[in-house]
Amino acid sequence: MKSDETAAATQNDKVRSAKLIGSAFVFAACYIFLCLVIFLMIVINEPDGWIAFCVGNYAGLLTLAVCTLLLFFIIYYYYYFEEREFLAKSRNVLLVFTLVTVCVVLSYVFGKYVNIYARPCALFALLCVFLFNRRQAIMLNFIFSILMFVIDTYTNNFSADGATKQVYYSLMLNFVCGTFSIFAAGGNKTRARLLLTGCVVAVPTVVIVTLLQVAGIAADWIAFVASVGYSIVGCLISAILALAGLPVFEAIFNRLTVFRLRELTSTNAPLLVRLKQEAPGTFNHSLVVAQLAESCAVAIGENAELARAAAYYHDVGKLKQPDCFTENQTGYNVHDELMPELSADIIRSHARDGYELLTAAHFPQIICDIAREHHGTLPIKYFYDKAMKLSGGDADVKDYSYLGPTPGTRIAAIVMIADASEAATRALPDRSPENVERTVRSIIEERMDLDQFADCDITIRDLSVIRKTLVETLSGVHHHRVEYPAIRFNRERQAMKEEVQDK
Repeated sequence: MKSDETAAATQNDKVRSAKLIGSAFVFAACYIFLCLVIFLMIVINEPDGWIAFCVGNYAGLLTLAVCTLLLFFIIYYYYYFEEREFLAKSRNVLLVFTLVTVCVVLSYVFGKYVNIYARPCALFALLCVFLFNRRQAIMLNFIFSILMFVIDTYTNNFSADGATKQVYYSLMLNFVCGTFSIFAAGGNKTRARLLLTGCVVAVPTVVIVTLLQVAGIAADWIAFVASVGYSIVGCLISAILALAGLPVFEAIFNRLTVFRLRELTSTNAPLLVRLKQEAPGTFNHSLVVAQLAESCAVAIGENAELARAAAYYHDVGKLKQPDCFTENQTGYNVHDELMPELSADIIRSHARDGYELLTAAHFPQIICDIAREHHGTLPIKYFYDKAMKLSGGDADVKDYSYLGPTPGTRIAAIVMIADASEAATRALPDRSPENVERTVRSIIEERMDLDQFADCDITIRDLSVIRKTLVETLSGVHHHRVEYPAIRFNRERQAMKEEVQDK
């Protein structure tokens, strides 16, 4: 057993190393492409004199190439030690440098053809904070600010007159405004509020511009007012471009943002509409599981919206054969006429079918994975017990178990526990808090005994918090109701009562 685990670990290390090497090649390709973009900028600036510029400034251009390479290496170094799983996916690397290249080009266009203060200085930071996370966004915005400073310094983006000041102005605006926008936009839940962030970021931008030009306000106040106006326009443009660009990057690179989560959990989402129409029992079950998963995610500090979205779609594979699942049956059970082997195969296939359905619909990978992992490698007890009775005790439990894999994230573990807890407590004749607590505890302990949480970093403390949260939430969902008296009111009865009262 240990040798198998060691061999599997070795194989995983080899696969990871191969992916990291592939990412390094993507880094190199992105670096070459960005150098070509910078060269094109030089040609556009001086279409007739770019050769003379390159010859006369070859030392500066070489410094630019080396500085750009070092900045790329810093990004690789950061991800290698801090986010190695992120780095192992070439698509993520390509997304990072697509954002860098697009924002470099946009900064160049607005700086050259409009005004340096009109540059969308907060665009890169806004895109990063939604497509990645706050920590990565701060680091990447710092690198981007230095990169634009180096590009502006060693190319012919600005005229010789006042070029030094313009370069430093650009550095300060990119760094300070970008960093401020990361914290200002971090809590946004709707796309409309993203536009408001552009207005909020304009306030510190105006302050920065004022401080940078405080010495020249009296000498040329018209230029100062124009600079302030352009800086406000740049902030608004940053928000507008971020709003327009996010759906594009979400779709192309299959990234999960808070905005996309809101769209996926809308009752008008196509797969949820299908689930509601074709498998209403599964749909109602998923709604309750989503409520449970969201409460548990909040309790242990996980992404509550992601937990809710994953729970909505965890059983979407049942759309393939909805009538084969108890919650969608109305009296007739197809499994009464099937052998337990076939029934078990139908039941366990819904995890794989859900994964394939979500993948085909281009859902975020983590939601697809949770649909496949939420039963792990657990046995399907009902049909295993049925097979044992029919075969006289000669049945292999592996033939009646889910195919896995086991949960790979804490959210996947939450959905697994919430799914089983909701189904088990719904079947309880007595749903008192004590019975609910006993049932949930048994579910968690069984999954621990079967190593269902071996591949995710969930802790004993997390499981304890999840258990308490589920007991509290399920006690509210399946609360006791007062039995209503068997009295039926109608219009005639009410009229006779009113006549008696009048007399």
